[in-house]
Amino acid sequence: MSHLTEQLKKDIHYKESLNSCMNCGVCTAICPSAEFYNYDPRIIADTVQREDEYALETLLKSDTIWYCGECMSCKTRCPRCNTPGGIIMALRKLSQEKGLFTSSEKGRQQYALKKVLGNNILNYGYCVTPDVVKPEMHPEQGPVWEWIYTHRDEVYEKTHSNYRKTGAGTLRQVDNDSLDELRAIFEVTGGKEFLDKIEAYSVKKAEEMGIDMENYFLHTYTDNNGKHSEK
Repeated sequence: MSHLTEQLKKDIHYKESLNSCMNCGVCTAICPSAEFYNYDPRIIADTVQREDEYALETLLKSDTIWYCGECMSCKTRCPRCNTPGGIIMALRKLSQEKGLFTSSEKGRQQYALKKVLGNNILNYGYCVTPDVVKPEMHPEQGPVWEWIYTHRDEVYEKTHSNYRKTGAGTLRQVDNDSLDELRAIFEVTGGKEFLDKIEAYSVKKAEEMGIDMENYFLHTYTDNNGKHSEK
C-alpha cells in the first residue's frame, strides 16, 4: 500500500485544496459535520500534509472521510485558502480506487449509492424516480408517501406531470436514444468503469462477510453501529 500520497497528489481536488495548512482550526469551528460527528477537518488536512503513509491508509479505511457534507464552508473561512472539503473529495476517490472504502461502515454505503443512484441514472435517466422510492425502504417518508406511492399514477396525473409517458414534461420517460447516449458518456468518461469497480469491491467484501448481495445492500443501507458521534 505504498505511494498513497503520490497518488493523492495527482488528484486535481488535492492540488487545488491544500496550501500549507497552519492548523488554526477555523475550518473545524465552522464545519457543520464537526458539530455532529467524530470529525475534525483540521486533523484531516494535517494528516494529509504530513504525508505519513500509515496514517493516510488508516484514514482511507475509516468512516471519517465519509462524514463531510461538502458544503465547503471550510473554504470560505480558511486564512490560507485551504479547502478540507476538496481534500475529502480526493481522499474518497482514492479510497474507492483502492477498494479501501469497504473497510468502514459509512464507506460501504458506496454500494448503496451505486446500486440506487448509479443504476437509476443508467436505467431511467434520473437519480431518483417515484417507482424506486419504496415505502418499506423509506419509513422516514411516513404514511403520506406510502399513500402517494400506492396511488402514484393517479396523483401524478392530477399534478399534470408526464409520468411514465413519452414526450416533454416532468417525470417523463426518457427515450432509448437519450439513454444510449447517456450510457455512452459514462463509458467514454470512465464513469461505468468506476461504478463497476465499486460493485466488484463490494462483492468481494460481501463474500468476506459471508452474506449475499441482497443482504449486503440492506447492511449498507440500514446498519448503524452508533459510534459515529460523541454527542
